[in-house]
This record gives sequence, structure tokens and C-alpha cells, in this order.
Amino acid sequence: MILAPARSRAPGAPIPNAMTCDVEDYFQVSAFAPHIDRASWPTRECRVEANIDRILALMADGNVKATFFTLGWIAERYPAMVRRIVDGGHELASHGYGHLRASDQDLAAFTEDITSSKKMLEDIGGQQVRGYRAPSFSIGTGNLWALDALLAAGYRYSSSIYPIKHDHYGMPDAPRFAFYPNGTDGLLEVPITTVRMGQRNLPAGGGGYFRLLPYALSRWMMAKVNDDDQESAIFYFHPWEIDPGQPRPEGVDLKSRFRHYVNLDRMEGRIKALTRDFAWDRMDNIFLGRA
Repeated sequence: MILAPARSRAPGAPIPNAMTCDVEDYFQVSAFAPHIDRASWPTRECRVEANIDRILALMADGNVKATFFTLGWIAERYPAMVRRIVDGGHELASHGYGHLRASDQDLAAFTEDITSSKKMLEDIGGQQVRGYRAPSFSIGTGNLWALDALLAAGYRYSSSIYPIKHDHYGMPDAPRFAFYPNGTDGLLEVPITTVRMGQRNLPAGGGGYFRLLPYALSRWMMAKVNDDDQESAIFYFHPWEIDPGQPRPEGVDLKSRFRHYVNLDRMEGRIKALTRDFAWDRMDNIFLGRA
């Protein structure tokens, strides 16, 4: 594994951080998979389009360009929404087709998933898709072959590894910052942001941790990455995280319910604060250079 060199910037310019959104609906999250049959997806109330429009307005108000890792299942049903993302100057990237974990697929199935979703997004958005994020950060020590498959399918970078210890995902021994798993002529992996405290990486890149922790602590951790590590932070969130009125499926265990619903009513305000407190850009602009 080879660490990527630090990105150059003008003297005195703030370090740009990557604002990213994983475009999926509330009923597609992995924690709900045991309780929601995939066959029921087409019959459920979809709220993703309205939530994305709110997010696009929020980004426009903050003059922020972001990367939207989008499910093919969503893009297929809401092509006009995908085009609004692109028309807003944002990067369109892939989240696979149907939110299947990479770790639950073999090479043939994974290759079909990443290839078909890439083509679909490019056909709808009219923009080259260069980035991929595995659902639930499901690339780790047991399936690093997936990174080679992504390169073969035409992707330039992945943001699929979270270097933390977690009960559902994580590769705590992975590098904390952008690296080439198989040499500089291969795929670039850009991990979700962590802060190193003692012998442990602490999550600092968004999601449920961002909703749970006080905003001041999350802001401090991201600033520490910019100031001490001189690296860009990678922040991620989902459209359903700004939607406290979403339906609540029955049968979900207490732990998953807490993780999913905690502080949904505060999330939009916190994202607005982030747009004021930090500099932001698209993943491809930061890590691949402007087209």
C-alpha cells in the first residue's frame, strides 16, 4: 500500500474537505435488511427525491459542490433528480445498484453490479462516473479483490474503507488517508475520516456518529485533521438523515432503531453549520484534479 501524496494548493488557502452524500432511501439501509423484504421496495413510500432537493438547496446556499454516491435503483426511478444533481455542478458517483454489500457478493456478481450501475448513471447523468462507495463500507481485508475489480470496470477511485473497528464494517489497520492499495497505477482508495487517539482511530467522518456526538466535538475532530494532519476530511451523510418524518418499520431491534433515528431533527442544521465552518469540494476535484 502506497500513501497518496498531499494535494497541492495555493499558499494560505484552506484545505478543501470532501462533502459526500450516499443517495439511498430509508428502507434500503443494511440494518433494516432483516426486517424489510427487497421485494417490497417498489411499493414503499419513497422520500429520497424530496430530501435530495432539500440537500441541493442547502448546498447551493452554502456554495458547496459535493459528490453524490447514487444507487442505480434510485437513479433508474428518479432520472430527473439525477440530472438536477449534475446540473448543480456536483459529482455523480456510484453506490452500486441495489445496496448489496460488496462482502456478500462474489467477483462475478460484484463486477456485474459495479459495471451496470456505472453505465446507468453515465447514461442518465451525461457525466463520467469515476468514483464508487461500497454500501456499508463493505470492502475490507476479506475482499480487497473488489478494488481490482473497480479498476478493471473503469473507476478511478473508491471511498469504501472505514479504518475503524465496528460491528458491521471496518478495517482498522488500513491507512487513514488516501492510498494506492496496489501501486500508483491502480485504484485510489480514499478512506472515511478518522482521528488518531492513542492506539485507536475514532470516527470523524459523519453518519450516525455525527448525529450522536456534540457538533462542537465533530468540528474539532475535522479541524484537527486539517490543521495537524494537513489532510482533507471526508464527510458523508444520507438523504434520510435530514428526514425525521420518515416511516418507521416495525420489528427493528432497539440498537438499530437508536442508530438510525438519533437526532434526525438536528442533522440539517448541523450540515448547514459545516458548510459555514469548513471549505468543501467534490471528491474528484480534490483527489483526481479538476477535469
